[in-house]
Amino acid sequence: MKWLLLLAGIGLVLLSFMIPNAVGFPSPELARIVVFHLPCAYAATLFAIWGSIASVRYLQTQNSLWSHRATAANELAFAFACATMTTGILFSKVQWGAWWSWDVRQTTFLIVLMLLAANFAIRASFEDEVPRARATAAYSAISLLPILFLIFVFPKLPQVVKNSLHPAGVVAKMQFDPEYWRAILASLTVLVASGIWLYRNRVKVDVLLEKVKNTNGNLETDRGDSADSSVVRPVSVR
Repeated sequence: MKWLLLLAGIGLVLLSFMIPNAVGFPSPELARIVVFHLPCAYAATLFAIWGSIASVRYLQTQNSLWSHRATAANELAFAFACATMTTGILFSKVQWGAWWSWDVRQTTFLIVLMLLAANFAIRASFEDEVPRARATAAYSAISLLPILFLIFVFPKLPQVVKNSLHPAGVVAKMQFDPEYWRAILASLTVLVASGIWLYRNRVKVDVLLEKVKNTNGNLETDRGDSADSSVVRPVSVR
């Protein structure tokens, strides 16, 4: 599976150089960054939503498997958000002449990135597994609302669109060449498939680690009982 995904990623890079230049951009030939930038943002949103759903399921069932699923999904959401921010910074440098332009949508997505990163700060503040899982699950469930607001609602406000440097008209009005949209769809498919593969393996690792930890705990308990039973206690003789 990993080799198939690797080949698909290589093919995607080659495809991005075969599509025509995008109109409506200051540097049309370098607007190909959008082929990776937009799908990363979509993938981050998908995994953030699934992480919140898994968190709610953990709070309902107290089943540690849902906690592992939420953790894996939130890690991937943060990773794709970092990729979105990185490609966005490159896009800003190429199209607007600065690494960071303090564009409204740049700033709001930085807040989204910080909201996702706070989940790991909360995890690091707890030593016991159960309180850690409950706290991170509650935060993940609550933080989804502001994340979705900052991604889907706030950027669509007329005042934000008016003052933003983002080419909202080009994207919203489907002014891309059809080949661009096919490349974006292919990129999204490859990224989501890769994310699902990483997600499943991450959950498997956490489940195995939990089993090993529980097994070691049982062994230590058994050894303690056997050690106590082998102790020779003194007997008083009259």
